[in-house]
This record gives sequence, structure tokens and C-alpha cells, in this order.
Amino acid sequence: MTDAVQNNPARKRYQLEVEGHIAATYYELSDRVITFVHTEVPPELGGKGIGSKLIKGALDQVRAAGLKVVPRCPFVKAYIEKHPDYADLLK
Repeated sequence: MTDAVQNNPARKRYQLEVEGHIAATYYELSDRVITFVHTEVPPELGGKGIGSKLIKGALDQVRAAGLKVVPRCPFVKAYIEKHPDYADLLK
């Protein structure tokens, strides 16, 4: 497990490698606003909290970069609702 969320700008996604599988959340970036559009966690990684770890790592990097967030992805939206300490990132 790489254990670190990485930004992959070429693929427009944040990704987390676990047990040889890649979990990813895809985004669009425009005018300092990042729109999360889709999150994928391979079935082999389901139920292990990988999706939450991925989104937390992505949002921490977004905060560090000074970006605002539009959570079009239902998973990202639900994560922010459950973790109000990220609500300040919402556009």
C-alpha cells in the first residue's frame, strides 16, 4: 500500500494505490475551483474505508493549494457533510 493520496493531473484525478488496486476521485479544475465529478473504489477494496481516506487526502491537498470545492460526486458531497471541518472549502 502506497498509503499516500497522490494528485495525477494528467488523468485529472487524485488516486490511492492499495493492494495493487487504484482508488480514484476524478475532477475538473477551472479558475481555482475544483469540481469532483466521480469517485471509484475497486470492489476488492470495498468496506475498508479506502474511499474516505482518498477523499480526506484529496481535500487536504485542495486546502493546501487554496482551492474551492464543488462536490458533484455524491460520495465527496456525503464526505463533506459528515466532516463539517471541510465545509469551508465549498464554493
